[in-house]
Amino acid sequence: MDSTHRGPEVFGHDNDGYGEDTGRRRSRDPLTEFGQQSPQQARVVQLFPGDFLLTVNPVDGSEVELCPPGEQPATPVRRTPAERTDRDRAAAPPVPPGPPSPQLPLLERAEERERLVRLLARGRSVRLTGPAGSGRTVLLNAVAADCADLAPDGVVRLCGHKRTATDLLHGLYEAVFDAPLLRPDRSVLLEKVRGIGAVVVLDDLEFGGAALEELLDATPECAFLLAATPDIAAPTADSHLEEVFLAGLGRSASVDLLEQVVERSLTEDEANWAGDLWFESEGLPLRFVQAGALLRQRDMLRTDPTAYDEHGYFDGRPVDDSFDAFGQDADADGHDVPLPSLGEGAAPAALLASRLSEPARDTLHFAVALGGEVPHQAHLPALVGDTHADAALGELAGCGLLSPAGPRYRLAAGVLAQLEAAGYGEDAADRARTAAQHYAWWSGHPSVTPARAVAEADAIIAAMTQLVPGDGAGQTSAAVLLARSAAPAFAAGLHWGGWEKALRLGQEAARIAGEVAEEAYFHHELGVLALCTGNLDRARAELEASIGMRGALADKSGAVAGRRALALVADRSGGQVPGGRPSGEEVPASRYEESPRPPVVIPVSGPKAAPRTSEDETALISRVAPAAGTGASGGRKAALLGGARRNLVAAGAGVALVAVLGTVVTLGMTSSSDARDGGGVTTEQPADEGDGDSGLPADEPTDASTPGKGSSSGSPSSPGPSGSRTTPSGSGAPSTGSTGPSDSPSSSGRPSTGRPSTPGTPTKSPTKSPTKPPTGTPTPPPTSTGPTDSPSPTETESGPTTPDTSVSASGPSTTASESGTTAEPTVA
Repeated sequence: MDSTHRGPEVFGHDNDGYGEDTGRRRSRDPLTEFGQQSPQQARVVQLFPGDFLLTVNPVDGSEVELCPPGEQPATPVRRTPAERTDRDRAAAPPVPPGPPSPQLPLLERAEERERLVRLLARGRSVRLTGPAGSGRTVLLNAVAADCADLAPDGVVRLCGHKRTATDLLHGLYEAVFDAPLLRPDRSVLLEKVRGIGAVVVLDDLEFGGAALEELLDATPECAFLLAATPDIAAPTADSHLEEVFLAGLGRSASVDLLEQVVERSLTEDEANWAGDLWFESEGLPLRFVQAGALLRQRDMLRTDPTAYDEHGYFDGRPVDDSFDAFGQDADADGHDVPLPSLGEGAAPAALLASRLSEPARDTLHFAVALGGEVPHQAHLPALVGDTHADAALGELAGCGLLSPAGPRYRLAAGVLAQLEAAGYGEDAADRARTAAQHYAWWSGHPSVTPARAVAEADAIIAAMTQLVPGDGAGQTSAAVLLARSAAPAFAAGLHWGGWEKALRLGQEAARIAGEVAEEAYFHHELGVLALCTGNLDRARAELEASIGMRGALADKSGAVAGRRALALVADRSGGQVPGGRPSGEEVPASRYEESPRPPVVIPVSGPKAAPRTSEDETALISRVAPAAGTGASGGRKAALLGGARRNLVAAGAGVALVAVLGTVVTLGMTSSSDARDGGGVTTEQPADEGDGDSGLPADEPTDASTPGKGSSSGSPSSPGPSGSRTTPSGSGAPSTGSTGPSDSPSSSGRPSTGRPSTPGTPTKSPTKSPTKPPTGTPTPPPTSTGPTDSPSPTETESGPTTPDTSVSASGPSTTASESGTTAEPTVA
């Protein structure tokens, strides 16, 4: 056998198939022709908010447009009872792994339960108020089961934890109607929820006052059962809510509950200890559930002091937290453990946590870092670094350290403060950054559905909240990355309250970190969100900020997307986009970043002008921007309907040009004769050496407004430094005393082909009265200076006289008369 090419018989295989491709390592299919793996497909979702079509693109940013005809979503339909049941089951918090916890009875709540059911059956809304840990959630579950058949739309369970009134209205709409990818606008939402008839059980309400009245007024056919703590704002004075207060349990009921948790009868010492605990905790059921967990741990220690050690529960604990630290009173057999102190029974979180496994304690560290939000059990192995860390959720729930909050768990009332006092928050910044990096990878993965991302929204937002104001290395950058990944998922999952929170936290983090491109992205997304929710002022401000940042970064595609959204804002608000351009009209960019101003009346010297008649006003041509939403054809139609102004521009401009040229001829002849008498320059006309090069000022008119440009004929008169007029020669230089006819403009009866006076250059009328134009020169009509509403000062009641050729600072203004109609171009 060849030692270089060894066959499979060396490894105990036969020669069948040797040399074929099946025996070689195949190349990876995902590799491209360039040798790199193809990138993962971005999750692009199209939503229908109101009459818009929103394309959520996590790469380039969201794009919004009016929904094209034929692509509108189907009409929402009501869910069937079976569909509502399936949805409620899916929205319930997951069952913790491990042995099931004992089902605790509802003690001393029969009277409150019957009263609540009776009020809800009569269509009355009730506000159940009780301190944290009084068992409000358990009572709500019992009442919801009793009211399952009271309303046509059944019972709707909602969680008010970190939710606004608008969020709850959309949650009620989604619970009753099957409308995927559809988020109605405010008017449609109110119309739909007004017809919902259901018993709404709302736990953990966090607002009151006017917001609560808004929620109740929007749903007149619903009966609400609201659960809140006493520190939440009360309803308004004219509210029709029934108030039910939930107090603690009695002493006997508290002892019974403790026995149900321990699953045995209490000893005399334990019963006395439970009586002292009842007096200290005012009979809150949560305290006795946690006290029962302490007694169970004590029983296990008394039975076998190494019971926890066998499972590694004491691994990694400090040295001083040895078994003797739990109060072991070593007797003959060394298995006697005293009862916890009264202080430990009233605040048992630290003692309970010290007897849990290391993954459970790590989970508590992450919960404290996230402000009390507990990650889903599927994330615990990755966060903790233990493949069996998902079982920690069962340990924490069995000890009474967790309470359900919608589809997830969070720390029970008072546990967060107790753990922080025990030092569980010392590494909160590092834990929050670890959680943010994990959630950034997870939420941006294409396999993660928007519904799963929405279920973890509170934990994700809590991680960003801990990092944004932090000054640690990489904290703000991690928050930017998390917001960039999670915000599109929240938008696609129709959790727009979380979408807005993520965008604002990401924008602040990007500003602190100096990431201008990401900050522009967040501004753009906030503008799109505000546009979809109807807040046009905020949308305009956010989009303008995004366009400015992306313009500075030369991000053309992002700037174009922002301008498209801004055009929709202008269309909805009935205004104009920045720059004075009407929305929807493709015109060149405006020179000034301001809205057009009305024509300004410029006063002129001379006698008081006569008032303008109605016929003159109809002929006034003014440059007015068309209304929003009109195109170029609409502007032309408006101009024709306004007196055929655009049709008169050409004729009026031609007549005005002839008039001005005739006047120039007359003034040129007069000035030329004066120059011959005075030796080239009169005493009132000091020579200006700066104009000797071309005889024209710096600002020359464009070719379109300068007919005859390039001819060798004489140029019009240009003002001198003192405001008087000098007469340039035919070559463009000032006249220096030539007395021949060639030094003055032609007097053969034809108007000169020189340029008119430059617009925008202030002039002064000559001191001498202009003479009558030579024969053959058409008599010019009267002119005015600028966009005024009064006639020229040279016009009198008896008729027009010789026109005044002075030009205002805003350019020449002429009045052309044709068929009894005057056309006067006005520059605003």
